Amino acid sequence: MEMRQIQYFLEVAKREHVTEAADILHVAQSSVSRQIFNLESELGVELFIREGRSVKLTPLGRIFFERMKQVWNMMEDAKREVKEYLDPEKGTVRIAFPISMAAHTLPSIIYAFRTRYPEAKFQMSNALYYDLIDGVINGSFNLAMIAPMPNQEKETKIKGATLFTENIVALVPNHHHLAQKPSIRLRDLKDEPFCVLPEGFVFREQVIQACKEAQFTPRIAFEGKDIDALKGLVSAGLGVALMPEMTLVDNTPRSTVIVPIVDTNLTRTVGVIYPTQRKLLPTEELFYDFLLETYERLNEFKQ
Repeated sequence: MEMRQIQYFLEVAKREHVTEAADILHVAQSSVSRQIFNLESELGVELFIREGRSVKLTPLGRIFFERMKQVWNMMEDAKREVKEYLDPEKGTVRIAFPISMAAHTLPSIIYAFRTRYPEAKFQMSNALYYDLIDGVINGSFNLAMIAPMPNQEKETKIKGATLFTENIVALVPNHHHLAQKPSIRLRDLKDEPFCVLPEGFVFREQVIQACKEAQFTPRIAFEGKDIDALKGLVSAGLGVALMPEMTLVDNTPRSTVIVPIVDTNLTRTVGVIYPTQRKLLPTEELFYDFLLETYERLNEFKQ
């Protein structure tokens, strides 16, 4: 099995199209087809179901694809590691994050890091909560910012650190009867229509659980596909929403009002995770240490 065969196989599997893969690889379509054929012959199984130039992975092909992704990532990490040991300040950080951190948290910390290490590069992805954990475990990326921090006793394949704890606040339309209150209790929202994230989002689960602990079930009126969509729904006067405080920094719709909630349990932890079974690359280790140092200083300043 050759590296070129693995590379061609991964590209075809991702795109489900031989010609598109060949274009990306800058080789002839016939060359890609030949390498895939040779790989299947060596393995003694069919990896693809063919439909003209379009293809789909067979069940065995999908298993092979998942394994080869890990192998390829490890080989790429090994090459980067050799380069970065020579000069870690010029390497690449592969990091993933939830969309809620895209507007303020991650850009701020990357800006600060690159002020210190201006030649460092970043390869960034955003993903849902459980996909962040899975991506760190399977090697799609080595670091992930995440909220809330997973239970590391249950998730034995990851380690990490809590960077800070943030408040959950209420976002209400500016004409709402609670808009002028200095603060409220969560139970004050029990009769309000709620705007929430779709099922599958951990923050939606946290909102519903918090309401149940306040002895009511939220009346879900609308779902927004992400945090910005929730802001739009509240701005349109369609309901209220609970929001992580950091998602509203420098980005609060003018027709809405942030109202603090005094319930002490309404917080979420924000942290960074990495895999237990792989060593961070030198530049990623530099960034991880920078995160810990930066937020330790910020937390001391708040006290």
